[in-house]
Amino acid sequence: MKGFIEFIKKQGVVGLATGFLLGGAVSKLVSALVTDIVNPFLGIILGMAGGLSDATFKIGPVTILYGHFISVFIDFLVIALVVYVLIRFLDLDKKSSSKSRVK
Repeated sequence: MKGFIEFIKKQGVVGLATGFLLGGAVSKLVSALVTDIVNPFLGIILGMAGGLSDATFKIGPVTILYGHFISVFIDFLVIALVVYVLIRFLDLDKKSSSKSRVK
């Protein structure tokens, strides 16, 4: 058991798991922000009564849900921005590169 705990400490598995959990929480928060605030606001600006997520168009019997795709894309952009800002704010990009130079 002692060897396993040492492995976890050395390899940073706990840090990875913590980052994974926080990433999931940030993803849910950003999804709620986009779904509940950004999409309705964009729906008002674009003149869509149901919001951006409900935007569709039909080609014969097929319905294209382009509004949902745009919503998911906005989620991705906001999450990417949050991750970028956190990495820059915490100087993780510099710490990672300085570790590799020391070895």
